[in-house]
Amino acid sequence: MFENLPNLPLPFWISGLLILAVATHFWNRRRTAYGFPALAVIGTVAVWYVGDALYNDYSLYQTVFLPETLASAWWQVTLFLLAFVLLIPLVGSAMNRSFLTRGSSVVSLISRNQIETAKFQTALTRFHWVLLFAWTCLMALALVRVNFDFKGLFFPWMGYKREPWGRDRIGGGFDALLSLAQYFQIFLTAAFGVIAALSKNAKTRYTALLVCFLAMPYFIFDRTRNTMLATVMPGVLAWIFIRLKGGLPVKAAVLICAFLVTEFWFGFVMENRTNRSIASAFAQRDDSSRRDHEHLGLNMFEELTWVNHFIEEGTYTPNWGQRYFAEAVNPIPRALWPNKPLIGIDYAIARGQGGGRGSAAGVHATISTGMIGQGVVNFGRFFGPIAAALLMAIWVAVLARQDLLGHNEPARLLLYGLGLILTFNMGRDITLLVLYPFLFGLILYLGWKRFFLHPSQEPQRPQPTKLPPNTTPS
Repeated sequence: MFENLPNLPLPFWISGLLILAVATHFWNRRRTAYGFPALAVIGTVAVWYVGDALYNDYSLYQTVFLPETLASAWWQVTLFLLAFVLLIPLVGSAMNRSFLTRGSSVVSLISRNQIETAKFQTALTRFHWVLLFAWTCLMALALVRVNFDFKGLFFPWMGYKREPWGRDRIGGGFDALLSLAQYFQIFLTAAFGVIAALSKNAKTRYTALLVCFLAMPYFIFDRTRNTMLATVMPGVLAWIFIRLKGGLPVKAAVLICAFLVTEFWFGFVMENRTNRSIASAFAQRDDSSRRDHEHLGLNMFEELTWVNHFIEEGTYTPNWGQRYFAEAVNPIPRALWPNKPLIGIDYAIARGQGGGRGSAAGVHATISTGMIGQGVVNFGRFFGPIAAALLMAIWVAVLARQDLLGHNEPARLLLYGLGLILTFNMGRDITLLVLYPFLFGLILYLGWKRFFLHPSQEPQRPQPTKLPPNTTPS
């Protein structure tokens, strides 16, 4: 992993040092609502870009690309980081000005043990019933679609897994509603994990654990690693950092164990997902099977370099926001807009994936450009990283808003925890396809609060309090 360190160019070290400096900056502001979301973004950049150079064979990149092209990609990572740091206070103040005098509800939960209060637990239990009703209705629909195959839907480790929301890659008609159901299922599963971790009410906790037992295997025995993280990790992290008793060494040890288990399972998935389903591979597992594996797809710096290479060669030109627009209108069903723009087809063709006659998109596969590379394909080599930084600053402000409003609204904290995990998945692309679970969960909560919550049960806004220094999103 580290044999290529002497060959890494100066811009790599500059961007790496800047990541450490920016991470330190936001760590010192971790008691604000912006600290942890910003750290999640910085960690995402570190893994998908610096991690690419360390984990993959960087010497191969040096044989494929010109040194100037590689250097340009690293300078774009640096530009993204600088723009992100500068935009956080501007975007945060514009979006959350009315709430900035409040402290972080997450910090209060951790440091003051506020999850023990009757008010918090009552609100958590109340929202738990809303989620349980929604999950029951969704699973009833799923069972109808799989002909009431309980085993294939809820117990895939027994040999096979059923897909209630399956559809073509290029959906037609109202196929978008099937995707909506799957993303909604992701939110509900993640939410019950957090409820199981935080609830003191035995009935609520055991109900949440039962739902997790039935719902999580559907994602754990899937081929897609990002949905595994999105459904399982919010509850695990909530339990470790908020509910688990013990000091930092205890929490760190449990976190390391969780990481090792995740690493082992991801390795099993990588070994088997190309030739058979994960469910059947688990049922027929051979303990003597090979355990040497690599995590494919951790190559967003490579894709950023390819984008720069194509632009330099003149074989690709930035589309000036067309891809961001295609991402924004993705929720519109194709039945209402038959010619709705497709996502990433132009870059897939540039990367040699054109000619897929069996696909309505005309390509064999689409290719992720990465968080920063996506900005470059939209707005060019200079403005692209700034555009990506602006979008991530907006996302940080959205998560901070959930934290600022979460003192008496535990549902906000469910969304906050899910959003932190989804941030990592945006390292491959800033897309609604990643954020749908968060958005559908937010819509569910706001709808319940608006139409079903009695005025006497409405969460009371906390009075503004004077915060210690360094609590602004600076």
